[in-house]
Amino acid sequence: MMVKKPRKVILHELGRLGYMESFAKQQSAEKALKEITQDKEDNPPYHGSLFLVEHNPIYTTGVREHGYDEKFAERLKGLNAEFYKSNRGGLITFHGPGQLVAYPIIYLKYFNLNVGTYVDCLESTIIKLCELYGLKAYTCEHTGVWVNDSKICALGVRCSKFVTTHGLALNCNTDLNWFSHIVPCGIGGKGVTSLSKELGRNVTIQEVTPLFLKCFGEVFGAEFETAKE
Repeated sequence: MMVKKPRKVILHELGRLGYMESFAKQQSAEKALKEITQDKEDNPPYHGSLFLVEHNPIYTTGVREHGYDEKFAERLKGLNAEFYKSNRGGLITFHGPGQLVAYPIIYLKYFNLNVGTYVDCLESTIIKLCELYGLKAYTCEHTGVWVNDSKICALGVRCSKFVTTHGLALNCNTDLNWFSHIVPCGIGGKGVTSLSKELGRNVTIQEVTPLFLKCFGEVFGAEFETAKE
């Protein structure tokens, strides 16, 4: 799905940052965007924000806790990872080094999207990116993007008053052993992969980022303005 009219999106490239610190930035951006939509819905100064970040090792769950009790959390913390129960959709996943995490904070009405078509656009962004690497990526009945029956990108979003938070996590050169301690996204019998694994070489976040921005801009009809951090 392509959105025709250009929309101004403020780009925040955060580098390596803790999960809770980046979540606080999402919340601040969400609050600011909601204020804009109330006061200047017809002629806003910008249409959304995009946060790009790489996290320290952390396992996060969504609103459906699915039996993730304290004993389960402590086991994961014993792996030298954090554990956090978030308010996004989806089940458990891992974030960590070598993974490009993108948090779009956008007002869906500005982009002529609803939650369903928004998720479609996120998936289309990653499919287009994989195509640039010669990989055939696809979607299925499970949310996310897949290559060779293994998930390469996980999605988990939240929407409140048409403003989105959370987003996607693309495995670039992630240590995939982290995923062996969970059932990623609650989907049994499926594997997890990365760009590096599929291409047989080291593919870094730094290499992928400009291609991701290109694909995101094309799919969402977005023009980026770098934030003054």
